[in-house]
Amino acid sequence: MQYDFETIPDRAGTGSLKWEKYAGKDILPFWVADMDFCSAPEIIADLRHRLGHGIFGYTLPTRDAVGATIDYLARVHRLNVDPSWLVWLPGLVPALNVVARAFAQRGESILTCTPVYPPFLTAPGNQDRRCIKVPLATRENRAVFDFDALEAAVEADTRAFILCNPHNPVGRVFEPGELEQLAAFCERHDLVLISDEIHCDLLLDEDRSHIPTLALGDEVAARTVTLMAPSKTYNLPGLACAYAIIPDARLRARFQRAARGMITEVNCFGYAGCAAAYNKGENWRRALIGVLRANRDRVYAFLREELPGIGLLPMEATYLAWLDVRPLGLADPVAHFEAGGIGLSNGADFGAPGFLRLNFGCPSARLEEGLARLAAAARTRR
Repeated sequence: MQYDFETIPDRAGTGSLKWEKYAGKDILPFWVADMDFCSAPEIIADLRHRLGHGIFGYTLPTRDAVGATIDYLARVHRLNVDPSWLVWLPGLVPALNVVARAFAQRGESILTCTPVYPPFLTAPGNQDRRCIKVPLATRENRAVFDFDALEAAVEADTRAFILCNPHNPVGRVFEPGELEQLAAFCERHDLVLISDEIHCDLLLDEDRSHIPTLALGDEVAARTVTLMAPSKTYNLPGLACAYAIIPDARLRARFQRAARGMITEVNCFGYAGCAAAYNKGENWRRALIGVLRANRDRVYAFLREELPGIGLLPMEATYLAWLDVRPLGLADPVAHFEAGGIGLSNGADFGAPGFLRLNFGCPSARLEEGLARLAAAARTRR
């Protein structure tokens, strides 16, 4: 089947978070991690089938969704997961807040590395826990863990480490040795390892492989909570369907207890979309990866030729480019580029002022328009 990744959809009037932010303004949104592609036709067909049932009541995890997820984890990531290990959730942002509540007490700390997806930084505070932030280091033009800094930062009351792999926003796919060293650090300090792997099926470098944290051995798995969802890969975030994989029964009970009264059921379309994505979406996903690789390479070439002053680390995964605009000397980078007609994510929200995140998950014509606005705004820096 041929898939259409070139038609530019009109998302006006749909309540789109991405597009409503700039409704009525000549600003193109390249900020939130929400692609401007229609989802796979195979998924849409299954959602229409579910719609035809006509009843949309409270929904338990369906046999189709559970079976598709277990099969996907075994087939794609070589993980043998017992269905009882799955805790279904309406998204990973609420999951991060549950994690903070479940594995640390009020006033205790949770550790993560910056820059990172903003809810990693805000979830601990939402639950009256402290967030310890340790910057990633840059070596040989790659973002890496700074283990000396982590050892210096961890405290006696630190209870968990939150990992993003593949990493949002720096685009790293961490290698086995790096993950093993991180797991050893967590074991040494008795930390629960929270592994957000939502971008694990969006690898752009053909020589990179995603290593699930649960694949590092039984001892690591016993202290690990893995967070996953089909939402980023198949552009289904609005269906609000995610899950945690928690092999250890005690950790799972703590997580479920902390979620009680806060987390609602996943809706019926979320389960239907999840099952369809994992059972029928692979051909579409492969086509998508080809499009994202081409878009990434276009971003590389454009910055190299037109904006060599803007820094960019290699993007091994995701559809998110992490731009270092500090050389432009802008007092407010987001506002400056919005004035030039392009809306980008603020690096300060990720713990890195002076950076911007650009979402290149869009048709090539839309990307070209965005890059042109980016260049024009950069050249008119104040």
